[in-house]
Amino acid sequence: MTAARMGPDERADALAAMAGNELDLLVVGGGIVGAGVALDAVSRGLSVGLVEARDFAAGTSSKSSKLVHGGLRYLEQLDFGLVREALTERGLLLKTIAPHLVRPVPFLYPLQHHVWERAYVAAGVTLYDSLALSSGTARGLPHHRHLSRRGAMRVFPALKRDALVGAVQYWDAQVDDARFVLTVLRTAANYGARIASRVQATGFLREGEHVTGARVVDLENGAEFQIRAKQVVNAAGVWTDDIQEMVGGRGQIHVRASKGIHLVVPRDRIQASSGLILRTEKSVLFVIPWGRHWIIGTTDTAWDLDKAHPAASRTDIDYILDHVNTVLRVPLSRDDVEGVYAGLRPLLSGESDETSKLSREHTVAHPVPGLVLIAGGKYTTYRIMAKDAVDAVVHGLGGGTPESVTDRVPLVGADGYAALWNQRRMIARDSGLHVSRVQHLLRRYGSMIDELLALIAEQPDLKEPLTGADDYLRAEVVYSARFEAARHLDDVLSRRTRISFETWDRGIAVAEEAAALMAEPLGWDKKQVEREVEYYRKRIEAERAAQEQINDHEADAVQHGAPDIVPEAKIAAR
Repeated sequence: MTAARMGPDERADALAAMAGNELDLLVVGGGIVGAGVALDAVSRGLSVGLVEARDFAAGTSSKSSKLVHGGLRYLEQLDFGLVREALTERGLLLKTIAPHLVRPVPFLYPLQHHVWERAYVAAGVTLYDSLALSSGTARGLPHHRHLSRRGAMRVFPALKRDALVGAVQYWDAQVDDARFVLTVLRTAANYGARIASRVQATGFLREGEHVTGARVVDLENGAEFQIRAKQVVNAAGVWTDDIQEMVGGRGQIHVRASKGIHLVVPRDRIQASSGLILRTEKSVLFVIPWGRHWIIGTTDTAWDLDKAHPAASRTDIDYILDHVNTVLRVPLSRDDVEGVYAGLRPLLSGESDETSKLSREHTVAHPVPGLVLIAGGKYTTYRIMAKDAVDAVVHGLGGGTPESVTDRVPLVGADGYAALWNQRRMIARDSGLHVSRVQHLLRRYGSMIDELLALIAEQPDLKEPLTGADDYLRAEVVYSARFEAARHLDDVLSRRTRISFETWDRGIAVAEEAAALMAEPLGWDKKQVEREVEYYRKRIEAERAAQEQINDHEADAVQHGAPDIVPEAKIAAR
């Protein structure tokens, strides 16, 4: 399957099509759930449009722990159904849906007590493995294994000897969350969905009590128009309550935001060949291998401030460092932290005041005719959430629509990936790239690597790495603008690549080069290039300043010092 382009021309075509035709379904929200809804609906034969107010995956869906997992800790809460469902989805993602993007990762669970703890943890991971086996999708992941202290220290030499008496090692999976969202969206576009970022829904169209579409504004030029649709799905995550206000009240779903932050440190700071999971007083802490880095997180605290740019404070950072240092032989300091990112979980509100105890289940509601709300859930179970939301849409349409098929629809880039991976040395020889570069591209684009290689053939200097972020090629920046809907520099440095948290300067050194590469496909003049670089620099400076503040309110106030970029056309109109 070829992959649909999502460049500037395709965006314009999508907007024209959404404005000129009544859709079966309009999706509001371009995170993982909205993307999943669009793909589920269009693959059932419905006409679909999707709008996202910012960049795709700009919120929660680019700032997760980047794990595809069943949620081992939910077994303690006896939530067997949620765990089994998530494990089933993990298997589908690894084997069928996205083998090019989702890959296995081992975790070590240190034991601190003899006999009883090993038996207790063993019971949990045995059940975890058994639930995966019973779902029929466990192939490809090893069974858990027990390790003595000496065996655990061989796997994770960075641990203090007195931090454990032994360990259990088990397997889960991981994914680049933002790249996965984009790949789901491109797959939906392949089947005919009309998709556009930086288009904000400002209100609903109504015929009596029936929602018949939405009023939207193109944030790139200020143009306002209407999109008519027989059904609308609100997949706005932590903005769910805000969208519900457009229909006159809180509605049937109430979402509370929980902030989770992650630290990124270089791989050489922790000597280990496995990830690590630690219990904390509230939840768990992961140390996750991530290329040449480790991701360490997360926190779990209530957040009621700026939802667009949640801020990480010094207290958040120290919390993670303090907890991970309880087991590390060589402790980490703030000087070891090369990147920090903060995201918000959309949790269904319950009786508990603690966000760590709120539900990770999802809910679908149909509060008024024509409007479906979907909220809650886990990244791993996005496909089930999408299926349930589209089932509600189908009910509103009066039935007659086929059942969901997304459990057997591979994402673009999956088809042919295994063969290309086997041919990676041949591809390296033919392209002139090092085999490690080819592996990098295959793990990010799968069989869409042909599109990257075609760009390099057209313009050979694009095969060079970015100066100051040499894990990525210049071609990837151009590809982001031509094929992957990147509209601004931050889209590329924060989500199409992860340069914003994988480099010591958070991408400042590479900003000018990347913006210059985006200029031709996006039609930027020199002034716009300069504005993009200046905006990005101010955003990073504000985030770093916020990370020196003690509490959330102070950090939020500082981070507000960097406003979102406003295109030149809108400035001129003011």
